[in-house]
Amino acid sequence: MDSGVRTDEEPPILSVTNSLPQVPVIDLQKFFSEEFKDLELEQLQRACKEWGFFQLINHGVSTLLVEKVKLEIQEFFNLPMEEKNKFWQKPDDIEAFGQAFVVCEQQKLNWGDMFYMITLPTYLRKPHLFPKLPLSLRENFEAYSAELKNLAMKVLDLVAKALAMDPNDMQILKNGTWIPVKPLPNAFVINIGDIMEIVSNGIYRSIEHRATVNSVKERLSIATFYSPKLDGDMGPAPSLVTPQTPAVFRRIGVADYFNGYFSRELRGKAYVDVLRVQYEEINRN
Repeated sequence: MDSGVRTDEEPPILSVTNSLPQVPVIDLQKFFSEEFKDLELEQLQRACKEWGFFQLINHGVSTLLVEKVKLEIQEFFNLPMEEKNKFWQKPDDIEAFGQAFVVCEQQKLNWGDMFYMITLPTYLRKPHLFPKLPLSLRENFEAYSAELKNLAMKVLDLVAKALAMDPNDMQILKNGTWIPVKPLPNAFVINIGDIMEIVSNGIYRSIEHRATVNSVKERLSIATFYSPKLDGDMGPAPSLVTPQTPAVFRRIGVADYFNGYFSRELRGKAYVDVLRVQYEEINRN
C-alpha cells in the first residue's frame, strides 16, 4: 500500500514574511470591561466573518494544566508499539490510534500519528479507551476537558452576541494563500469550523486549514472539538433565517452529519458544500 509522501498538495510556506497578514487575536478579558467589550465584540465578528480563525488570549485556562496535558500526551505517543497497540482502532471505529478519512487502500495518508477519543459527555466514552489510559493522563484529561467545555460555552455565547442571534439557537486558507499561524504564548487557536458556518447561515466562514510536518522536529497538536448533541439535528439558526436571508444550508441530523463526514476522504470543504441548499437543488434537477 503506497501511503507515504503527499504529492497532491501545495508545498508548505517555508518562511514567514511581514507582508503576510496575521491571524486575528481576541482578548477574552476585554469582554468583561465596559470600556473595551463593544470594540472586542466587533473584532470577534470581523475575525469570524473574514478569517474563520482567531487566537484567544487571557482565556482563563490554567497554563500549568495545559503544559501537563501536553507533556502527558507526548509521553503517551512515545509508548512502545506493543503498548500503543492496546489503544489501536477497532474495525469501523475512528477512536484510538490510527487514521481518519480513509476510504481505500490506495489512498495516500497524512504523515503523522493520530489519537482520537471522545471525553465528554462521559456516557460516550469507550470502555476500552478512557478508563485504560495511564492514571495521570486520565486525571489531567478530566480537568482539561471540563475547562475547555466551559471556555467553549463562553466563546459560543460571545459568538451569539456578535451575530445578534437568539442564544437558544445554539444547541487557514485565506484568499488563496496559505497563511502561517504564529502561535502566541498560552493562546488557543480557535477554528470556527463547518458546523458554525452552517449554524450562522454562512455569515461566519469555515476556513480550510492544514498542519505542516518537519522531517527533523516532531509537531504535537491537541485539537478539542465542541459539537452538538448526537441525537439532535442542526441547521441555520432560525433567528438568522428571514425572507431577505433564506437558509443557505439544509437541516440534518447530527449523527448523520458525522457519519457522512467521516465516511469521505478529507478534501478541503467538499462536505459542507454538499449541505448547501443550492447543491441539493442542482442534484435534484
